[in-house]
Amino acid sequence: MKKDTTKIAVVGSSNMDLVVKSKMIPAIGETILGGDFIMVPGGKGANQAVAAAKLGAEVFFIAKLGNDIFAEQSLDNFEKETVNTKHVVQTSKAPSGVALIMVDDEGNNLIVVAPGANQTLLPADVKRAESDIASCGAVVAQLEVPLETVEFAAGLANNAGVPFILDPAPARELGPELLRMVDVLTPNETEAQILTGIEVTDEESARAASRNLLKRDIKAVILTLGSKGFLLADNEETRYISAQKVDAVDSTAAGDAFTGSLAVGIAENKALLDAALFANYVAALSVTKMGAQSSMPTLGEVESFMNR
Repeated sequence: MKKDTTKIAVVGSSNMDLVVKSKMIPAIGETILGGDFIMVPGGKGANQAVAAAKLGAEVFFIAKLGNDIFAEQSLDNFEKETVNTKHVVQTSKAPSGVALIMVDDEGNNLIVVAPGANQTLLPADVKRAESDIASCGAVVAQLEVPLETVEFAAGLANNAGVPFILDPAPARELGPELLRMVDVLTPNETEAQILTGIEVTDEESARAASRNLLKRDIKAVILTLGSKGFLLADNEETRYISAQKVDAVDSTAAGDAFTGSLAVGIAENKALLDAALFANYVAALSVTKMGAQSSMPTLGEVESFMNR
């Protein structure tokens, strides 16, 4: 059963997702006729914050929005999902972030993000949340905001003895100073390849990439493998876990569902494998619905799924 005191801080991005459903994702230079269009709040940070909040955690979201209609819609959604927004700042210097997303009939997606105000989230913005960060059971960040801001957040978490979870997306090379502050890194196959130079195509290559990352003083790596599951590696063991079988509709925020729910488990002091197994169920449920934040399951839905 969840603890009422579970607190999580999420430092990251908030976007408005403009999603088109189509039979297939077009090739370069190709125009195709799509299907349904939906506009829903997204952004990796916001997705992870909502994922954790819908599971019952108290979530402090540290982010920056523009002064526009997308910001109003995002703030309304955070209120509905009970995400604490006292550290969400609006700026007139940039518009809110926007993501253009195509989803095919198999649930595969293609995403381009215009970061906007996300790129103006600075260490000073995170500093104002220092006391709340110190009170949390886990801190989560991604790479859709400036790297210096992520590094500052990691430092605050480390200084307070709070586990720091990094979702290294969008993929980029990361320096040793940041990586040694990471308690749990959650790359997918592409991100792991960019970080290590090892192409991840199966369990064996996933193990090799994880070993490479552990040599950089990261305490644990959970390499997510989409519909194939995940590989958890730390200095004590390496475990491959298959994904739960579901009928996929939209995989857009599956990784965010995994990371947000993983943070909930870690904040509850679950063993890392148990937290990851719980996240595996949450991520599987998230792909059965369209959208990002709208696809995040509640704790009741997850418990029903686990008890099938």
